[in-house]
Amino acid sequence: MSEIETRRTVGTQLSFALYGAANRMARLHKPFLEPLGLTFPQYLVMLELFGGTPRAVGELGAKLGMDTGTITPLLKRLQASGLVSRTRDRDDERRVLIDLTAGGEALRVGLWGITEKIKTACQLTDDGLAELRDTLDAIARPARN
Repeated sequence: MSEIETRRTVGTQLSFALYGAANRMARLHKPFLEPLGLTFPQYLVMLELFGGTPRAVGELGAKLGMDTGTITPLLKRLQASGLVSRTRDRDDERRVLIDLTAGGEALRVGLWGITEKIKTACQLTDDGLAELRDTLDAIARPARN
């Protein structure tokens, strides 16, 4: 196999490495999230909500890179589980605000604990983790000109 052909195999592609890493992340989280009745995307929403509520659905979706068609059903399921509330903004009825319920707040320590377990499973130092996260963020959210 020539050098050019070697560079064109699936195993050498950035997209293949990112796909594998994303799948591993979801699989690593699954045994921690299943007992809580949460999916990986719901977990990400909860972590973002721990940063401050109430949050508008649009703002939350933009922060997580989820469109309205993705985040709205996810939030409805979290509401049905008693973890968040959804209310219309009194100042702008077009906006829906998301807030944590007592049940959602009760998950804070446990969910942040999952983050530490994943960090340990990945065997990354704090510096390595920060560097990897910054690289992935640069790919996911390129700078605008």
